[in-house]
Formats: sequence, structure tokens, C-alpha cells
Amino acid sequence: MGAVVTDTHALIWYLFEPKRLSSVARTALLQAETSPGVIYVPAISVVEARYLVEKGTITESIFKKLIHSLLDADTAPTVVPLNLDIACALDGVSKRAVPDMPDRIIAATALHLGLPLITRDRKIQASQIESIW
Repeated sequence: MGAVVTDTHALIWYLFEPKRLSSVARTALLQAETSPGVIYVPAISVVEARYLVEKGTITESIFKKLIHSLLDADTAPTVVPLNLDIACALDGVSKRAVPDMPDRIIAATALHLGLPLITRDRKIQASQIESIW
């Protein structure tokens, strides 16, 4: 398969609760981790993870382990900074189909990189963004 982009929930589940992933999503992430050794993580997903701590959805400990994984050069998850190219790629993500701006940024990151997005989000899946679940 090759590299993929991951949505926030898919990344957290992959790292901490892999049984919550579909078998197709888990396989795609394992393949990306093996070859080419990269799972792209939109920077907005890190912000969303912090928000999940604030909401009590995930623990501070999970957040710290997530950050550690993102900082470790020997692990596959790699942060993709939000940049002008991704901002321009938002034009390719329908606001009607995907109304939530963080989700649109995640989808635009996948669109910009030309890679499939690992997501369970039905709105993104229903859009024209290539997704895996």
C-alpha cells in the first residue's frame, strides 16, 4: 500500500486500542509503518488530541505517549505541518460534505499529499476524499 494519512481517532486507536480499528484500516496502517515507514499525521490532529484530554475523552498520559511517538524519529507517525498548500487544498474538500473545519484540514492534508486517509468519519468517507476504513 505505502504511506497513508491518519485521522485523529484512527491514530489514537492504532497506538493504544488497535482492536477498535477495522481490519482494513489496521492492515493499511501496519503496511504504512513497514513500508515506507511513515504514517502522516496532520498537525491539527495533535490539537484535537489535546482537546480530547480537555474533554476527558483521553487521558493526559495517552496524550504524552502520543507526543512521544510523534517526536521519536524511529516511529512511523510523522506530523505534517499545516501550510499554505494544505490551506489551498481545502478548496477540494466540500464544506457541505465535511462541515467541521478540523476534519476538512485533515482531509485536505490527505488530498494535498495524494494519499488515502484512514478514517471512520462517515462524512469524510462520503466525500470525494479517498479513505480507508
